[in-house]
Amino acid sequence: MQRLRSYLFILQMYVMMLVYGLAYLPYALLSKDGARACCKAYSRYVFWTMRWMVGIRAEVRGEVPEGEVLIAAKHQSFLDIMMIFTALPSAKFIMKRDILWTPIIGFYAKRLDCVPVERGKRGAAIGKMVRDVEAGLVDPGQLIIYSQGTRVAPGVKVPYKVGTAVLYEQLGQACVPVATNVGVFWPRKGMWRKPGLAVVEFMPSIAPGMERDAFLAHLEETVEARSDALMREGGFDPDGLR
Repeated sequence: MQRLRSYLFILQMYVMMLVYGLAYLPYALLSKDGARACCKAYSRYVFWTMRWMVGIRAEVRGEVPEGEVLIAAKHQSFLDIMMIFTALPSAKFIMKRDILWTPIIGFYAKRLDCVPVERGKRGAAIGKMVRDVEAGLVDPGQLIIYSQGTRVAPGVKVPYKVGTAVLYEQLGQACVPVATNVGVFWPRKGMWRKPGLAVVEFMPSIAPGMERDAFLAHLEETVEARSDALMREGGFDPDGLR
């Protein structure tokens, strides 16, 4: 029965993505606020349906930042994207350029000033983004980077990429680490959805000015330790796969 519920949930989720995307299109074309409103309304719809259809509840913990800040997040599935975006007042992502060609998502990503990155060229993209920020071409807000560069399944060890440290250094902004356990309930691949409490947690910010290697080591230790604790809270032992 849970498998059938999962299939039905995913089917209606993508149908409604099209519905929301088209319904908000005129507003999104006129204003970035419209694009942001669409993405938040759709995400809240998904949170509502996943609660009663597959038994997943969403909870955001910690102090959510409101000013200009770098967000360095753990990435396990599409769910943490929606939870982080909905929690923040003015979020934009550093993301793979391929996503720009995804129907609906690609258009809204462009409208929200998300930063596309080609594989192997993250350094160039970061440099351009910093220049755009300094020139006032990018609206202020919360810039989200996934420090491991991809979705990572619970219990799998993937090193943190230096791009986060370079961005932290060049922007001169505080960095807020974000931990999660959403992959326990909404995996990076497949259609199975498991009931439980999916958590995204904003942690105390790291002040600007740390040396690059020290920052990256501290970020990885902080996010991984807290994510492991959240996964154990959700009934998954991350050490079992290491």
